[in-house]
Amino acid sequence: MVSRCLVRTPQLAQRSGARLLSTTRAVREEASASPNLGSVQPQKRPIGGFRGGIIGFLFGFSIASAFAAYHLLDEYKLASAALQASVEELQASTEKVSAHVRRIEAVEKDLKALAQSSASKDELSRVRAELKKIYDGLHIEFLDLRSHVWGMQQDLHSLAKKDATTVRV
Repeated sequence: MVSRCLVRTPQLAQRSGARLLSTTRAVREEASASPNLGSVQPQKRPIGGFRGGIIGFLFGFSIASAFAAYHLLDEYKLASAALQASVEELQASTEKVSAHVRRIEAVEKDLKALAQSSASKDELSRVRAELKKIYDGLHIEFLDLRSHVWGMQQDLHSLAKKDATTVRV
């Protein structure tokens, strides 16, 4: 490592203008006069397949998770909108059904009131028979009255034919 520093030292000193660690001129010249044997390659540290695999896996997993979360959120919004529309449609149909039920109840109430106030078939037939009896009775009385009036007309006619009739009041 010391030889590496010595080999690079004159070049670094010339570039950076820094002073070398060797203070004597002989040591500096010896360092610059030594033949270049080649540079020593720095030792490469292996990155490691396992460490790279874990980092790649975690990066891919996080990207896939973010993509899945985005699509899941999008699907959730669509499902929520569809559910909201379904709830509104259900509410509208419920209001229609309740309006129909109210109308049916009102009609049933009116029908019940009409059923209580209307006559049944038996009552109607009884009233019809009674009305027929009354009509027949009136007809008989009318005929009796007509015969009585006819009799009076006949009597009046027979009295008018007689010359010697005197009426005393």
